[in-house]
Amino acid sequence: MPAPSDHIVASFDEELSGLAAKIAEMGGISETLIAESMQALARRDTSLAHAVIERDKRIDQLQRQIEEQAVQLIARRQPMAQDLRAVVAAIHIANDLERVGDLAKNNAKRVIALDNDFGSRRMVAGVEHISELCLQQMKDVLDAFGQRDLKTALTVWERDEEIDSLYTSLFRELLTYMMEDPRNITFCTHLLFCAKNIERIGDHATNIAETLHYLITGELLDDERPKKDTSSLMSVEYEER
Repeated sequence: MPAPSDHIVASFDEELSGLAAKIAEMGGISETLIAESMQALARRDTSLAHAVIERDKRIDQLQRQIEEQAVQLIARRQPMAQDLRAVVAAIHIANDLERVGDLAKNNAKRVIALDNDFGSRRMVAGVEHISELCLQQMKDVLDAFGQRDLKTALTVWERDEEIDSLYTSLFRELLTYMMEDPRNITFCTHLLFCAKNIERIGDHATNIAETLHYLITGELLDDERPKKDTSSLMSVEYEER
């Protein structure tokens, strides 16, 4: 007959698995919202944009459930060491995924706001490219979470610099379109906001990588996060011209 402590350990493991399952569901929905919000922009599909906004409600619901369950688990089980880190990590990752959902939802709202005021298809290409990279970042870091894969998490963390560089390049490109033809200003402004939201999604993927590093090693990343977003400096440069 199993000892009472065996039952406690098994029950605790089940609760941790429940938190991980909810994180996985949140991650899957977040990936879908990133992809579909960009599809809505590329296809000028306001119906899909509305669907993205509606689906984000499930992410919010899951985030609240994870937070409540994690707090209850800490209060009842008083976990220590890696078990405690697993619970705290679930809270942090759920918060990052909730923000990812909000950012994808905000891009869907941009599609609706544009209505029929869409510009050239070529202007969207750069936003699509950075979105694809961010989506891959999210996929990789969520897979790393599920497999406790430190190497992949660190690779995601290091690739944030690439996304920042692309965002800066895209910022310059869209400003050039706006300067060449004032009729592009409205559309390109919306695209700039969309691109910034996507760049911030990349930041949240990096946050999750840092959380995963702490979960696995018990140590915070000491290195400064690689950043190459110089768009704020460039906007000053254009203002001075």
